[in-house]
Amino acid sequence: MTTDTTSPSAAASGQFTIGGDLPVTRLGYGTMQLTGEGVWDQPRDHDEAVRVIRRAVELGVTFFDTADSYGPDVAEPLLREALHPYGDDVVIATKAGLTRPGPGDWRPVGRPEYLRQQVEMSLRILGLDRIDLFQLHRIDPAVPLADQVGELAALQQEGKIRHIGLSEVSVDELKEAQQTATIASVQNLYNLASRDAEALLDHSEAEGIAFIPWFPLATGALAAPGGPLDALATEHDATPSQLALAWLLRRSPVMLPIPGTSSVSHLEDNVAAAQIDLSDDEFAALTKAAQ
Repeated sequence: MTTDTTSPSAAASGQFTIGGDLPVTRLGYGTMQLTGEGVWDQPRDHDEAVRVIRRAVELGVTFFDTADSYGPDVAEPLLREALHPYGDDVVIATKAGLTRPGPGDWRPVGRPEYLRQQVEMSLRILGLDRIDLFQLHRIDPAVPLADQVGELAALQQEGKIRHIGLSEVSVDELKEAQQTATIASVQNLYNLASRDAEALLDHSEAEGIAFIPWFPLATGALAAPGGPLDALATEHDATPSQLALAWLLRRSPVMLPIPGTSSVSHLEDNVAAAQIDLSDDEFAALTKAAQ
């Protein structure tokens, strides 16, 4: 394994083209941690949040993942404040379909009229004419999936959405949604220690669908002092989080990790993971350690 953290650049993670026409740097940035506790209200340090977003661009990040429910209505305005007018390389993916009655409380709402309203709001808040990737944040079990995805497809036809994505879905749900629209991405919980979405990842890779793992740095006991990830990190002069990200990038070419942070220094550490080149043996060792 080799790593160079002197000048971290997300570009070292390579590129993936979402939907066949939207190239992004594979190591992206997720905005959920910019908000207050419980993903609720304003950040503790507003100026630092803006610096983190701008520093991400300086470090070569082009893919930014956000949602109307982060705050709610906190992360999207921060992105606009930090980056608008957006550079040609900046791709913003946002989501709707979860409402927020309070801190830590998430409730799915997928009525077509609500999704349409939220797309229009995100366009206005972000200052965009079209959202490059709009994701259904959760499937609402009270509404037919075809109606939820169908409304996003209608908005796509109207030129307000470029590509459609899904979040927290099974392979069967993805296939069902594909009967209504072309699905360019899926976003599920997935990391070195939590791989329940393995079948979805394999299916996505086979079909060229972007796989966006949320909570990519959760390593739990693996990273505890003396644990297997900690030992490997010490041996190779990297942090457990950097190894976890390097493992994700190596796991599949369709993988787009979006580690989030509210700290510039932590952001730089995360981006340095793009420089880590795992050997076959190291990748296998990390995989086995997590099992």
